[in-house]
Amino acid sequence: MTRIIQDDGRVIPLTVVKCEPNEVVQVKTAGKDGYPAVVLGFNQYKNPTKNKKFHNLREFRWEEDEAPKKGEQIKVDIFEEEEVVKVTGVSKGKGTQGTIKRHNFSCGPMSHGSHHKREPGSIGACAKPGRVHKGKKMAGRMGNDTVTIKRAIIAYLNQEENLIGIKGPIPGAKNSLVIIRKLI
Repeated sequence: MTRIIQDDGRVIPLTVVKCEPNEVVQVKTAGKDGYPAVVLGFNQYKNPTKNKKFHNLREFRWEEDEAPKKGEQIKVDIFEEEEVVKVTGVSKGKGTQGTIKRHNFSCGPMSHGSHHKREPGSIGACAKPGRVHKGKKMAGRMGNDTVTIKRAIIAYLNQEENLIGIKGPIPGAKNSLVIIRKLI
């Protein structure tokens, strides 16, 4: 993350994303495949084979009349500054966490002699169900989820270096993959 300073003195925090050009690998049509879509490939292999050319392939719905041709490059020039986009990424994994960090539970008394400082408290009902109900908020794996920011704003655009500056934070660690889509 970084920030840019406007002419009127406002400071805008933004996340800079490097967007390498994506190649159109396949164009799907409603007549042949049942729905119109485009398969984009990026992060090309150093020694591509006939069938494997890219590390990552992603499919996107696309209007049939606006679909690009196979082999074309999709670059950052399809976006504009101040455009509203949707950003999807995988959030940072935090491993196994307790109920206080994971679900925002409150702590017990921290005084001497208390045995319930960071305990979750009661977890079940009486003898009738005789079990813990499904979906109970308990300790477990936290993070590493697919997160989508639906109304992110592009604050900076550099087409020569393929850089997009998105206002605010986006999900994921450094050097992770994110998907930036236009809102329809």
